[in-house]
Amino acid sequence: MNKQVLVVYRKPDKVRPYEDALLAAGLDPVLREANRPLSLGDSSGLVLTGGSDVDPALYGEIIQAETERPDAERDAVEAALVEEALAQDLPILAICRGLQILNVSQGGTLIQHLNPLDRHQRTDTSHELPAHRVTIRPGTLLSTIAGTDTWQVNSRHHQAVRTVAGNLRVSAFDPEDGTIEALEHPERRFVLAVQWHPEDQARVDPNQMKLFQSFSAAIG
Repeated sequence: MNKQVLVVYRKPDKVRPYEDALLAAGLDPVLREANRPLSLGDSSGLVLTGGSDVDPALYGEIIQAETERPDAERDAVEAALVEEALAQDLPILAICRGLQILNVSQGGTLIQHLNPLDRHQRTDTSHELPAHRVTIRPGTLLSTIAGTDTWQVNSRHHQAVRTVAGNLRVSAFDPEDGTIEALEHPERRFVLAVQWHPEDQARVDPNQMKLFQSFSAAIG
């Protein structure tokens, strides 16, 4: 059985936690930097990782002062891989920036800078510790995975979903400020995107490990 999954990233020093969580879930991560056109090839799934901001031009906005310099190459590589995976109905697990490029590639938009930011951007280095809770909507894929309606999650992002792409649906949100925290594609067997970083929490939180285990199970 092919348990190979493509993991796309930009900074090599940031990819190890994703690799470790996927290996622990019984998967074979194939790590590829987004510096050239990529294809899923023989991979049975796609993992989109965290990183820099998505180019606002992709959703019809002018870049704001708080938004990072666009990485057009990475945006294009990942958007193409999303389309390839969706066309083949291959499982997708998208994390932080991954959620954002998934939403934008499908026609959604983003909030370029959250204000206030305190709940969503930890200022320390405790990446394994939760920052706030999310409410999980019943009847969603995430609800089936979690087995509960609330999770405590970590957080280090300054952008978030504004409008949800038409083929996606919200599966979790921050109950305090309404920030969208998870999306999924109800017409595909496994397309799940979360705004937090479960690859860090998975080392100490079995609940977050469930995301990688369920992704693995969807692959077969």
